[in-house]
Parts: sequence; C-alpha cells; structure tokens
Amino acid sequence: MEAHAARLFADLGLLMLAALGGGLLAHALRQPLIVGYILGGIAVGPFTPGPTVTDVRAFELFAEIGVVLLLFSAGVEFSIRELFRVRRVALLGGPAGIALTVLLTVGVGWLLRWPLAQSLVVGGAISVASTMVLIKFLQERGELGAPHGRVAVGITLVEDLAVVAMTILLPVLALGGEHRLALFGRGLLQAALLLIPLLWLARRVVPKVLARVARTRNMELFLMVTLAMAIGTATLTAGLGLSLALGAFLAGLVISESEFAHEALARILPVRDIFVAVFFVSIGTFVRPASLLAEAQVVVLLVVLITVGKFLVWSVIVRAAGYGARTAILAGLGLTQIGEFSYILAGLGRAQGLVSTAVYEAVLASSLLTILLNALLFRRVPSWLERRIAGLEPAREAPSAAVTASPRVVVCGFGRVGRGVADALDAFGLPYVVVDLDPEALRAARARRAGAVFGDAGNPAVLQRAAVDRAELLVVAIPEFQTAHRCVRAARQMRPDLPILARVHQERHRASMVEAGATEVIQPEVEAALTIVGHSLVRLGVDRPQVRHYLEQARSRWPGADEGDGPEPAGRLEAREIVIRSPQVADRPLWRARIPERTGAVVVSVVHEGREVINPEPEQPLRRGDRLLAIGSGDQLDRLERLCTDEGAE
Repeated sequence: MEAHAARLFADLGLLMLAALGGGLLAHALRQPLIVGYILGGIAVGPFTPGPTVTDVRAFELFAEIGVVLLLFSAGVEFSIRELFRVRRVALLGGPAGIALTVLLTVGVGWLLRWPLAQSLVVGGAISVASTMVLIKFLQERGELGAPHGRVAVGITLVEDLAVVAMTILLPVLALGGEHRLALFGRGLLQAALLLIPLLWLARRVVPKVLARVARTRNMELFLMVTLAMAIGTATLTAGLGLSLALGAFLAGLVISESEFAHEALARILPVRDIFVAVFFVSIGTFVRPASLLAEAQVVVLLVVLITVGKFLVWSVIVRAAGYGARTAILAGLGLTQIGEFSYILAGLGRAQGLVSTAVYEAVLASSLLTILLNALLFRRVPSWLERRIAGLEPAREAPSAAVTASPRVVVCGFGRVGRGVADALDAFGLPYVVVDLDPEALRAARARRAGAVFGDAGNPAVLQRAAVDRAELLVVAIPEFQTAHRCVRAARQMRPDLPILARVHQERHRASMVEAGATEVIQPEVEAALTIVGHSLVRLGVDRPQVRHYLEQARSRWPGADEGDGPEPAGRLEAREIVIRSPQVADRPLWRARIPERTGAVVVSVVHEGREVINPEPEQPLRRGDRLLAIGSGDQLDRLERLCTDEGAE
C-alpha cells in the first residue's frame, strides 16, 4: 500500500510539474493556459519520450472533480442580464447556429464514413466555443463591452446551456433502439423536475444559509458550504440518472441568485483552477502524437470546419439579426475556436462508445490549433482586415438627431470618458457630435441634444458624416486601440490642421498614435496617478505652488508628454479641491455663482453636507464649508480659489 501511495504522489507531482511548465510556456507565448496544460500532459504521457505518469487513470477522479467545479463556476457566472441584452441574436440565433454547425459536421462525417451518432457528438463538441478564451481575447483588445463583444459573449452563454442539454442527450444516443426520443424526453422531464425545487431553494433557502454562514465571518466554512452545494447537487443528479455536469451547473445557477455569488466564486476559483489544471493535463496524457499524424486528414477537415464553417455560420446569423457588417464579422471571428466544454462533450461521447479514440484525439488537436489560429485572427486582427471590415460599415445618422451644421467638437466613442468630455462641453454650451457603434450610446447623446452618427469612427465616410471637416477639435475617446488608431489616421488625412486629442492605455501605443497624427495623446492611468499624487501632497501639508511645480516637472519627464504637431494648449488641465468660504459663492445655487464665467474653471463634483455630488446640476446649493473639485488650467484654478476663499468680499 505504501509503495502504491508513493507512486501516486510521484505521479501527482509529475502532473503538477507538467501543468506548471505548460502554463509558463503558454503565458510566455501569450496563449490561454489550457493550451499549455494539454501540451504538458502530452509531454508526460505514455506516448512521448521522457518522464511518464505511470497510472493516468488514477487521476480520473481528480478530472471529474475539475469538470464539476468548471461547470459549477460557469453556472455562478451565468448572466441572465447579459443574455437578455442581446436576446434576439442569442436566444434565437444561438440554437440555429449550433444546429447549422452540427449539420455541417454530419456532412463532413458522411464524407469520412462516420456513424451518424459520432457525427452528431463531434458536431455538438465543435459547435461550442471556449468562453474563457473568448473573454480573455476580448479583454486584451479592450472590446468586452463593444457590440461584437457583447454579441459573442451572449452566444457563448447559450452554448453553455446547450452543453448542459447535450450531456443529457449523449447517454440516450448510446442506448440505441427505437425509444431514444422517449428516453431523451424523460431525461429532460427529470431535469425540469429537478430544476423546479432547485429554483425554489435558490430564492428561499440558499440566500438564508449563505447569509448565516457569512455572518460567522469564517471563510473556511463559507468555502465548505459552497463546495458541498456544488458536489452535493452533482451527486444528486447523477443518482437520478442524469450527468454530474448538469447538477454542477444547476448548483452554480442556484448560488448565482444570491447576493453572495461573487464571494462564493472568488473562494471556489483557486480550488477549481487546481482541479481543472489536472483535468486538462490528464487529457493531454491520452493524446498520441503518432495517431494524430495518421488522422491528419480528419484534423485538417475539423480545423477548416471550425474556422471557416463556424465563421460563416455565425457571421450570417449575427448579420441577419440586424447588426452591422463589422459586428457580424468580428463576432464570427471570435467564435472560431473550441475549448473546455468541447473536451467534456467529446470525452463523454468516447466514454459512451459513440466516438472513437482517434476522432477524440483529433478533436483535441483541432482545439489546440483553432485556439492558436484564433489568437492570430481575432486577438490581433491584422490592420488590413480592420480596414476591409471598416469599409463594409455604412455611415448612418441616428434617426432623431441632426448633425450640427458647424460642430465645435466631434467626440468619437461615448463611453465613460466620452461622456465626461460631453459634460464639460455641455457646461460651456459648446456644440458637438458623437460617433459610436453602440445604439444605446447614441440614444444617450440624443438625450443631450447632441448630434449622433452611427458607424465605425475609423471609416472616413463616417467621419465625413460627422462633419469632421468643419470641426475645431476631434476627441478620440475609443478604448480599442486599433479603431482609435484608424480614426486618428483617417481624420488627419481629411484635415491636416485639425487638433486631435486621443487616449491610449498602454505606453507602447503612444508612439503609434502620435505617428498617426494625434496632436496630444493622453494616458488615463498616468493622469490619474498624477492627480492622486497632487491630492496626497496637499493633504500632507505641501504648499500648493510646490505641488503644481512638482506635477509640471513630473509631466515633463513623462515620455512624449510634449509631443505633437498642433498648437500648444494655453495651460495644462489640473484638478484641485477648494473649500468654499466666500459669500460670493456660498448660500446660492451653483448657476448663480457663475463659476465658469468668472474663472474659466469647471466644477465636476461638490461635497455638500458630507455627500459627494458628481456632475452637479445648476440648482445644486452651495454652502460655506462645501468642497468643490474643479478642473482647469493653473491660472483658472487660482482665480477660482481666490473667488471661493476671499471671506471679506461682498
């Protein structure tokens, strides 16, 4: 027994080393960790030279726990709200896209002379994209909130639900006979009967249990309760003849209804990641590189089916749902890969005798290849493809907002930064036009009585429609670097003399943006750091003139701070907090204080009676002792400080 235990621990150590080595390799190559885990498993598997795990099947239980925790966390993270934001394309187009992908796979299977059941299982496996990979790539591109990002994530949520349904269907397919449909119906009925009491528990019992455990402030107990719910519900569904995966997903849904969902997920993630790593490494140990060469034709066909077939299917469906060509193409590109749930479905099909070992390994190889291809085509969309996509997007004016005849400013991108710019323009009565691809953002712009143009800001036709040729200033507040870069370049070609202010998030993008023609490039993180430094020094008793001098020196040391071909601004914007003491400002509404007219500074927040009011309304009352946070040049803020602190003035 001791020898067996020693061998087991040696194998476990080798497995974890393989996961670590593969993970580090994937991180160095900027690939998803699951790619590295599977490669690590291949390296320590029995089919490759070098150190080898002696008993791979001893870790099947660990792999099962990994599957349970993976689907449990998927249930916790499942967002009904996100799904309903894109419900038309997700709820209607999602099932249609899955069905079309399965049909395409059946056609390929017919050419390869596969049994129908195997074609159906492989079709189901390749129809679901990896949510983890998709979100990672969207986050790297800064496009998680972009229209194509929301659409793609909504479709993957439907695919997650489809995985649960397919785990019920696959055992029924394996039974054969004429009663498959009846057995499948019974499985769905069992799932529904299980779901009804679970939903009742989700609303009535689980929040109270979690609240009571949370009141103990013992996070170990909280973790144990969460694990017990995940594994207990999975065991319950398995006992009813359904899959472990279904129970784990339902348990996650139950907890997702609670206010403690985020804490439960945060506690379970480290445990999940360990078991999921073991799951993926153990998958890699079953891969035989020699057999993949023998099945090269199958691998190539599956890769083409996933990258080309799924791209066409999802692009057409998203376009048919009323989205623009750019959104449809980028969403289609994002879904041209398969991942963790594909392994689960293919592995379940192999366990049920529906999928041969060679085809199962071909699915794994296809997953690795499509993730790598997806990284090349979607995570880093080539500039030539971006230009082609942008050219497909027509310029359309928002229906209820006319573009101002002579706008002073064009604001491209109407997220938080763009709306902050609009607040200042509204405060001074400066007319502007907004350009965005998000209909919700354009509705918000129209509510401000601003001009609104729907379209890709990198498209010259869209900029022409927004009257960039007549504007005095272009503000590019788009978070996606590629789109912002194309916008700056197109605007500079249209107007060589136009002042262009652009934002970047990474220092390495600054030079490219300046080269494209930006007059001034702002990095929000740097500006935020300097503002915090300024506030900190003032609160620590450093004189304000010294603080201003230090900040000016810090900005001058910032690489590229003074670059640009346009005119130098009259004064750099600063933020300053000022306490009201003067009767010229106190005891009157904000509009009567006439701060912008008298000083040129803009008030962005007021701390009144202990409560901070962001973007205060004109009727906001001002009292002695209130604190104003204002922005402006140094001279403007000095004037405001004198106005607010001159206690002897009348």
